[in-house]
Amino acid sequence: MSRPDRFGEIVEGYDIPVLNEREIRAAAGIFFVFLLIAVMVIVFKQNFLMLKYMISLFLFDFAIRVFVRPKYAPSMIIGRFIVGNQTPEYVGAAQKKFAWVFGLLLAVIMFGLMVVANTFSFVTGLICMTCLIFLSFESMFGICLGCLFYKWFYREKARYCPGEVCDVKAKQDIQKISLLQVIALIGFVVLMLAAAFKFGGKLSPSPRPIWGSQSLPSHGGAPADRP
Repeated sequence: MSRPDRFGEIVEGYDIPVLNEREIRAAAGIFFVFLLIAVMVIVFKQNFLMLKYMISLFLFDFAIRVFVRPKYAPSMIIGRFIVGNQTPEYVGAAQKKFAWVFGLLLAVIMFGLMVVANTFSFVTGLICMTCLIFLSFESMFGICLGCLFYKWFYREKARYCPGEVCDVKAKQDIQKISLLQVIALIGFVVLMLAAAFKFGGKLSPSPRPIWGSQSLPSHGGAPADRP
């Protein structure tokens, strides 16, 4: 059993406290989805209520991770339930705590500016986008951007990183990107841009329902003309 004052869990075979990366990625994915929805509500409805709730939950959750224990944070509990049947992937707890302290600081700033002072500006927008980027990289790619700064701050290499990215090693053949793959990717992007330029006008009208007579509003707000 780990001590109450120790951050992370002691697992046989690891000489430092660790955390389960699969739970962390699941928790990051949960926050990413709801934070993205909150931003979309602001964009399309100019309603900040959901974002204020998400900021408060984010602050509460990360405060528990940093000052209590990560396994008691609500998002981590849900994440553990979701990935409970998967084999754990252990990562060093030290660099995760460093990243979460950074996230907690951003949450405190957002809480003060948007929830307490009820204001918004390019600062809150920038912080929001930063959080979305950090959460997306963690949940989608398993890349902890905050952890990358750990070695710069503490002047020591992080241990047990996801995918062993902390260790310098040669890529296997299946991981290498060939020139032909680069050409294929560039060709795909060019094709998509050309298609958007060529057919954009034909795709822009609002769709009509397959059944019934009701129609969606057009770009100007009035009902779209039926063909």
